[in-house]
Amino acid sequence: MNLAQTETYKGDILAVDDTPENLRLLTNLLREYDYKVRPVPNGTMALSVIEMSPPDLILLDIMMPDINGYEVCSKLKQSPKYAHIPVIFISAIDDMIDKIKAFEVGGVDYITKPFQVEEVLARVEAHLKIHLLQKSLQDKNYELESALQQLRATQNQLIQSEKMAALGQLVAGIAHEINTPLGAIRSSIENITSFLSHNLEKLPQFLQRISPERQQDLFNLSHYSIRQRSTFSSKEKRQFKRTLTQALSKENIANPDTIADTLVDLGVYEDLTRLLPLLRDKDGEEILNVAYQISSVEKSAQTIKTATDRAAKVVFALKTYARHDQSGVKTETNIIEGIDTILTLYHNHLKHGVEVIQNYDPQLPTIMGYPDELNQVWTNLIHNALQAMNHQGTLTIDAVQQNNQVLVRITDSGIGIPPDILPKIFEPFFTTKSIGEGSGLGLDIVQKIIKKHDGNIEVESVPGQTTFTVLLPL
Repeated sequence: MNLAQTETYKGDILAVDDTPENLRLLTNLLREYDYKVRPVPNGTMALSVIEMSPPDLILLDIMMPDINGYEVCSKLKQSPKYAHIPVIFISAIDDMIDKIKAFEVGGVDYITKPFQVEEVLARVEAHLKIHLLQKSLQDKNYELESALQQLRATQNQLIQSEKMAALGQLVAGIAHEINTPLGAIRSSIENITSFLSHNLEKLPQFLQRISPERQQDLFNLSHYSIRQRSTFSSKEKRQFKRTLTQALSKENIANPDTIADTLVDLGVYEDLTRLLPLLRDKDGEEILNVAYQISSVEKSAQTIKTATDRAAKVVFALKTYARHDQSGVKTETNIIEGIDTILTLYHNHLKHGVEVIQNYDPQLPTIMGYPDELNQVWTNLIHNALQAMNHQGTLTIDAVQQNNQVLVRITDSGIGIPPDILPKIFEPFFTTKSIGEGSGLGLDIVQKIIKKHDGNIEVESVPGQTTFTVLLPL
């Protein structure tokens, strides 16, 4: 597949139906929207085609003369090679028992004929997106497992040498770093799976039940929440909720506490006037919950992408360190985006006891640098800060312009660094951690990356406050 094909590729769909008119209609519809479609007139041929070239998704009729759709799906789900392929049943049968059977044999969705074009396109797009994300995740996991196996093998081979033993500890540290994005991926997949299991089947009926105006409110809220980029502390969110609860009570809206909580989760903090018709609707609260679930799925998908990119970058960072003498090309780098990416990956470490205060200059200019390596800097500094606080306290991050430099300060409220240790913390292999917990190379790597950018890093520490200051030239 060449580059142009890769950019336009939307998915390979196998359409199975013994009625030529239905098969032709479905094929033409999907091809019109740039999907690759392979039409097949019966179940036996479908199994042969799948064996030769597995598709990304199968649209499967139920009532066929030689082998029905239930049997085709059952055979596929019994094979580890094909069990992962999502099957959407399309049938004129509208009996609940048949729908239940479709899900029991392994189908992911059920569309009733005559179908609506928008419904078919929406469900095909949703299941293809999930399937391709899962496939990408499996590929990334395979790469990461291979990398971890290679790193562990290196650790075992070089254990006899003191220098190589230190490298072995670094390998163990990298393995730990990879587990963080894998945890984010696992959590996001569980969120997506939960939505699919409990809500997707009910969504079409729900949309048909509510008015067009409320449908528009649902889509507007979902899109608004997905685009919401502001990050607030837990304290600020509590204040927003109190304010919203009071405003809702004044408008005599039922369940003001619950609704305010959902609105804050959606990123809606003010301007209730435009939402009052929705909130007074008998289905208003349910619409809010559905909007939150939809935006949550989209954000989970974005988290998976961010986490897989981050995991790949961790492996890349090790390669970069091993080949530090090789020069690269600097690119335009947004410092705030890099820091926020790391905070996203550490979300589970932050949400149970760490208050994050972000003081960013909204007009902060970009710099020319190596973004992957700078992300490694923010990862190490934030990780060290969390460990120093034992994941309980306040993490303050400042990013501002100071003359012709970008200044980044990362401050934690931990126990502090003893004065006799402070001068040694940037020395390679120096660590106060137990054997196997740290290599002593983290801050040494950070300092090398900063110097590679012609910048400087400083540290100040007293009990209850440690600040790492990074200065990078514009």
